Amino acid sequence: MIQRIQTIFLFLIAVAMGVALANPLWEKAGLQAPEMARLTALEFSQQQRASEQAGIPAQVAPTTVVTSVWYLGLLLGLVALSALYAIFQYRNRLTQTALCAVNALMLTAIMGIVLYRALYAGKEYGNPADQGNFLTGFYAIIAALVFNALANRFIRRDEKMVRDSDRLR
Repeated sequence: MIQRIQTIFLFLIAVAMGVALANPLWEKAGLQAPEMARLTALEFSQQQRASEQAGIPAQVAPTTVVTSVWYLGLLLGLVALSALYAIFQYRNRLTQTALCAVNALMLTAIMGIVLYRALYAGKEYGNPADQGNFLTGFYAIIAALVFNALANRFIRRDEKMVRDSDRLR
């Protein structure tokens, strides 16, 4: 049945992925005022002071370097689509369990990419002792991991209940 508790958790995974796509994941302030590094689902941007050697005052034109991380946005979208597809596979709980396992792998890959970008690639920017701040998008990914584990637990519980009732007949 579609009105099971795992349906709510699978839907919340899709909502969390939408939040992660729409909000920044991480940011770090540089050593001086206009410097900032930011990670979103689609790009990693670093804003630096313009060099004063070029004759441009530092406050007038900061330089922004943008690195595309489109694969992170793609993984977030795939997790959301997989969770929505799993909702309508309520008749086949084994398929739902498999989709939750695939989601868990993709969410783990997403966390690895975000942590690599934030803690390793972002370390060379600004103050190396400062790790930066994780923002709403990052916490949405963590929430999706928790929702995925809960959905998988309730799907397995339903499967066990069906097997137990078939054995009694």
